[in-house]
Amino acid sequence: MPSTLTESTDPYCLRDGESATLLAGHPWRRFVVLGDSVAEGLCEPVDGYSRLQWADRIAAELRAVAPDLAYLNLGRRGLRAHEVHAGQLRPALDFGPDLALVVCGGNDAFRPAYDPDAVDTELTLMVTALQAAGADVITVGMFDVSHSPAVPERVRPGLRERMRLLSAHTGRLAERLGTLHVPLTDHPLTADPSIYSSDGRHGSARSDAVATAETLRRLAAHLTRPR
Repeated sequence: MPSTLTESTDPYCLRDGESATLLAGHPWRRFVVLGDSVAEGLCEPVDGYSRLQWADRIAAELRAVAPDLAYLNLGRRGLRAHEVHAGQLRPALDFGPDLALVVCGGNDAFRPAYDPDAVDTELTLMVTALQAAGADVITVGMFDVSHSPAVPERVRPGLRERMRLLSAHTGRLAERLGTLHVPLTDHPLTADPSIYSSDGRHGSARSDAVATAETLRRLAAHLTRPR
């Protein structure tokens, strides 16, 4: 990434004032986040980019339009999909959300024994329960971390296959259940080393800025769709 590039000049990030336009008049007042380390926010700082991680950034942009927005982030690192479901769904429902972000499955896909159907089952149970409680639900097809320079070459092919399988399954689930889906796996930057952290498992502040832009644009598309 050129050293002169910053969030304000990055063509894949939000422009000044764009988030206020995208979210103008949004109805959400209680935003909850369920998931693993991606939800919790383990991104590596990058000069020129916000240090506010993805989910916190979404909450901040929503709150800039609706100052009374309540926000709860239940994300915890290292969790697999069934652990997110078991430990986070009940407190999420108790919070009474009208908007929820569910992001998990990456830790499952890092394992050679990854079972996409089992992850689908856990995601379906979480999404449908949140929707039944009145929440709009955001799902995501994650960046393909197999492109990270920190991932050993020998494991890249298998990891890439599993990450793309997770993304494809989540995309189909989103279509079936009617979630607000944010597809990042085939984003133009997915193979760019600047969006990954040095640990080979997470993103950088640039990836979080890009993911924020894509998420807000997806929310805006939902707000402006014909009723």
